[in-house]
Amino acid sequence: MVDQATATSARPTGSDNALVAFIPRVNIQAFCDDQRTAEAMQAAATDRRMTRAHVSIQLGGIKAAAQLYQSNATPDVLLVETKGARDVIVSQLMELAAVCQPDTKVIVIGHVNDVTLYRELIKQGVSEYMVAPLHQLQIIETIAGLYSDPSAAPVGKVIAFIGAKGGVGSSTIAHNVAWLMANRYATETVIVDFDLAYGTAGLNFNQESTSGMLDAIAQPERLDATLIDRLLTKLGDKLSLLSGPGGVDRDIVIETRAVEAILAAVRSSIPNVVLDLPNLWTPWVKFALLQADKVVITATPDLASLRNTKNFFDMLKQSRPNDALPLIVLNQFGVPKRPEIPADEFGKAIGTEIACVIPLDPFTFGTAQSNGQMLFEIAAKSKAADALTRLAQMITGTERLTLAPKSGLSSVFSKLSMGGKRK
Repeated sequence: MVDQATATSARPTGSDNALVAFIPRVNIQAFCDDQRTAEAMQAAATDRRMTRAHVSIQLGGIKAAAQLYQSNATPDVLLVETKGARDVIVSQLMELAAVCQPDTKVIVIGHVNDVTLYRELIKQGVSEYMVAPLHQLQIIETIAGLYSDPSAAPVGKVIAFIGAKGGVGSSTIAHNVAWLMANRYATETVIVDFDLAYGTAGLNFNQESTSGMLDAIAQPERLDATLIDRLLTKLGDKLSLLSGPGGVDRDIVIETRAVEAILAAVRSSIPNVVLDLPNLWTPWVKFALLQADKVVITATPDLASLRNTKNFFDMLKQSRPNDALPLIVLNQFGVPKRPEIPADEFGKAIGTEIACVIPLDPFTFGTAQSNGQMLFEIAAKSKAADALTRLAQMITGTERLTLAPKSGLSSVFSKLSMGGKRK
């Protein structure tokens, strides 16, 4: 039998902390021989990680692919399914090799779980062999793996924080969690403050306003890891900030393509990317939420927050079927004489458990903000600090905190390509 290191079979959605890379702008064509495989492929095509790729799906398996490409150029990635036995698969692939261009990456989907077959196909130049039935996330992971650079740094995880309404403390929670990941987990982290008019990241960290975010938004086509690094403000050994100058003296339009370029640049070199999103509903805010690896919604225990949180939750659950559900944080809980929705009822109405309840502590939070410090720097043993620590553990999947130190079928196909078709 084929073990997990060779051919993979269907499995449920990856763990909440599994990170799957985005697929680049490539053409992908799939020729399925089973309706279930076609449905899994269709589900994969609608995933957020596949938004940049162009995907075409049809039935017919390897035979249909070989027939089509007698007169058409083969795509960047070709997935072909077959239900045949070992000899049949090899014979069908020989026919496909005669019309397939040498730079096409070929993924074979079979129904034979055989390590000998797997090794033979890989030896002959097949990029990957997958055993049906498949899960959509497995398909995405496999395609992404074709374009991963083994020497490159791991793709960063994007965690988006947004408030169910204004004034619920989403930014404060985002900044404290980012500080915790950088200083206690010793992981390189960047805070991207997208609230250009009223953003508080600079104030909370006692930093002068900069134009880093404005420069990034103005030249998205030039953004890369090197330019982003020049625009960041260092907040410590492992914590950085990308923010705007604040103020309402100018009109700033943020386009979705600029957000996409910023996310691609920062996650290419920084393991943790914390997005501090404003309480707005615009196409670019929605795009950022849909592209994030995790989403944290902060609410207060009142009716308006409940309504808005449920709207966020339902939209994200439907639009991100292969991702973890948003984490719901109830903040400022326990205001004296204020009618409040109990945490369990709040979660029940939304359809999920509340991830974190942060008790009201105006003195501690107010002192930290006035001093330009984080909660952990002035009240590390407070109930609020304990709640934020648990939230960070949920986001990163880490149980214990570590104190940071100070300071194409190449073989067969290439032989046949000389007599076969080329671009």
